[in-house]
Amino acid sequence: MSQPLDPELVDNPRSDRVRRVAGLASRSARTKQGLFLAEGPQPVREALTVWLRQWEQEQGEQPFPALDALFFDPVALEKHPDVLALLDRVRGVLFNPEIKLPSQARIFLREATPEVLRVMGDAETSQGMLAVCRIPARVSKLEALDALLEQLSQRESPALIASMLRLQDPGNAGTIIRTADAAGAGAIILSPGTVDPWSPKVVRAAAGSHFHLPLFTGIEASDLVDAARARGFQVLAADGRGETSLPEVQRPAAPTLWLLGHEAHGLTHAERELADQRVSIPLFGAAESLNVATAATVCMYSTAMAQHESPAAPAAASAETPVLAAPEADPSSTDS
Repeated sequence: MSQPLDPELVDNPRSDRVRRVAGLASRSARTKQGLFLAEGPQPVREALTVWLRQWEQEQGEQPFPALDALFFDPVALEKHPDVLALLDRVRGVLFNPEIKLPSQARIFLREATPEVLRVMGDAETSQGMLAVCRIPARVSKLEALDALLEQLSQRESPALIASMLRLQDPGNAGTIIRTADAAGAGAIILSPGTVDPWSPKVVRAAAGSHFHLPLFTGIEASDLVDAARARGFQVLAADGRGETSLPEVQRPAAPTLWLLGHEAHGLTHAERELADQRVSIPLFGAAESLNVATAATVCMYSTAMAQHESPAAPAAASAETPVLAAPEADPSSTDS
């Protein structure tokens, strides 16, 4: 029997390594291993960029997921020259004998067959590359959250934060993370009972945004609101029955925390009572309501545009995310 051209090629879909990676589709395996899957060129691109920022550019520890392993089909990789260029830079640092890297920087790189990549991944159609990343280390959540809020309150432009309270759909959660990233939010907060943000479906829907802003899990809404108010944030609840229409929001350009509720049931009475204003989005057509991810997009962008148009927030103001370690997924969060 002929040997493969690359003796280190991962070509056995039933090997222990392949099974361990594939197992990360389940929440229990992610919690046990402290790892998650990031499939496709966009998340892989961001994972490589974070690694290079820390180890090539020596910017120090990053608050985002750290690359642990990368499996790829060289044919698929050639279709994404920017990702290939990043990988070449990573190899240049990894295999430079003059650079002494610590153990946590020593990532596992392997070519893999398309069949193996299909088995490892969770997507219906493999895109030929899959990163295994470390979930950011757990810290004292409320203490870290307060430190983040303090940093955000010191920025030149008003801060924006989105919180998901008991959301269940991974597609909605991933879309909200992606939208918050695009709107310049400083963090995403997830309450107990919310879908696990590290599940493959959420990561896929977020399209790389897990590597751009800190995620906090297991934070109770009341604790979050108390901490945000103490740092000068207004608290707005997205509520279809809200008495304030979105265009009528007072202090639209102020530092803002948005509360986003369950897909079917919305916010509870207690959660609505936490807010300074309960805000509804005007509906001009016949639809009864908006999907929560769509509503979140409208609300966050309404705030973001008001903040960036404000005289206190010049157009060139930095949206840089504070460097702060984010906690790993809470075991109580709900998986898809």
